[in-house]
Amino acid sequence: MTPDLRLTAAVASAKAAAATSRLLRRGGGTTIPGDVALAVDRGTLRKLAPKLRGGTVLVTGTNGKTTTTGILAGALEASGERVLTNRSGANLVYGLVAAAVADADLRGRPRSHAAVFEVDELHLDRAVEETRPRMVVVLNLLRDQLDRSGELETTAARIGDALRKLPDGARIVANVDDPLVAGQVRGLTGLVPIGVDATDFLLPGLPHAADARACPVCNAPLAFSRVVLAHCGTYSCTSCDFARPAPDYALTRIKAPSIDTLDLDTSDGAHLHAHVGGVYNAYNVFAAYAALRTLGVDQQQAARGIEQFQPRFGRQETLRLHGRTMRLLLAKNPAGFDEVLRTADELGHATTYLIAINDRVADGRDVSWLWDVDFERLARTQSTPRIVAAGTRAHDLAVRLKYAGVPGERIHVETDPQRALQHAADTATAIEEVAVLATYTAMLDLRAVAERAGAVAAFWQDGKAAP
Repeated sequence: MTPDLRLTAAVASAKAAAATSRLLRRGGGTTIPGDVALAVDRGTLRKLAPKLRGGTVLVTGTNGKTTTTGILAGALEASGERVLTNRSGANLVYGLVAAAVADADLRGRPRSHAAVFEVDELHLDRAVEETRPRMVVVLNLLRDQLDRSGELETTAARIGDALRKLPDGARIVANVDDPLVAGQVRGLTGLVPIGVDATDFLLPGLPHAADARACPVCNAPLAFSRVVLAHCGTYSCTSCDFARPAPDYALTRIKAPSIDTLDLDTSDGAHLHAHVGGVYNAYNVFAAYAALRTLGVDQQQAARGIEQFQPRFGRQETLRLHGRTMRLLLAKNPAGFDEVLRTADELGHATTYLIAINDRVADGRDVSWLWDVDFERLARTQSTPRIVAAGTRAHDLAVRLKYAGVPGERIHVETDPQRALQHAADTATAIEEVAVLATYTAMLDLRAVAERAGAVAAFWQDGKAAP
């Protein structure tokens, strides 16, 4: 076969760019190589993906992509496959290309058998066209970065358009507890609906941060009989026949013994033990399990793979800094913040919080969403926590906490990430764990401080950590 010289040049140039980026300490080479490869050959991913004999799986949705992708890829590797994944969490098309060229040799031949990529929901359409995946996992649609994404209905429609372009035989593992997801997968072939039937940890009703209150078919109000988190649960339209589909795979029990442990029972008789905590992670673990089973992995192997997974960058990752244990909890939108606050309070019993809010492009410039977060929990909890407000919008957060009813003497404002971490450590007792809740770039800032102190490896050096 005649070598594809353009592809060869793209792969070689991308590998050189990655090496240079790391040498100059300008990053981990997780996106720049993709930019370089596409500048040389726009068809790089389209050419590399079909060479993966085991095909490609794409994971998308607003929250939980990195964790679900990590569990799925790790479990497939544990079953004996070599798996290509964008471990760095760079989930735009450039990140997928960067991961693919890093895995390929100079002739454009992948070393891996299959790929599992997390994909930004706004880039799913292009990822589907270029990788022709065998499966797409759709997790949820929650309000996130409105200045970039627009309204949720717009994002949902774009995901639906992408799913309708899937090749024949492709499967769609979809969380139909989310009515926005259910509305987009309705009637599609290859659908594997999943959901939570368990009655554990139900909310008393739709929280303030819930976004999907209207039927995606006729726009009439939805009636919810069960709410698991945000707007995910059991629902039906008050006007038309739209309702939560019966899941092919369901969670029948959720136990959360601690902040970093889940024990789950499934409708097909599996028991899953995972080293992540919180109800939101029950969805992520279960989505990975359903995907594995749909891919043909047997029940016991899937359960073993899930149990081997360890938390990734900022997703309940722990580190030791300034003589204190700190647990990093990424939170980037109202529903996500509500859930990590719920987890840190009810399961972690946190009494010291460092909450960091940035407003850079990757976080979303508009931080008005802070007013939709249930920060009132920090005022009503019996633990009376002390809070360090950090990040570029620390003062906005402090105002929000004041209006939530948190006494001013329990709030300390510190915009410098190094001083913020030091103050949190000084505030905490020696035996407690500091809960660090941060938006995406704020987490990068805080983690960079920990890296310089030797408390944690850079995400591209640690195979189990990724942003």
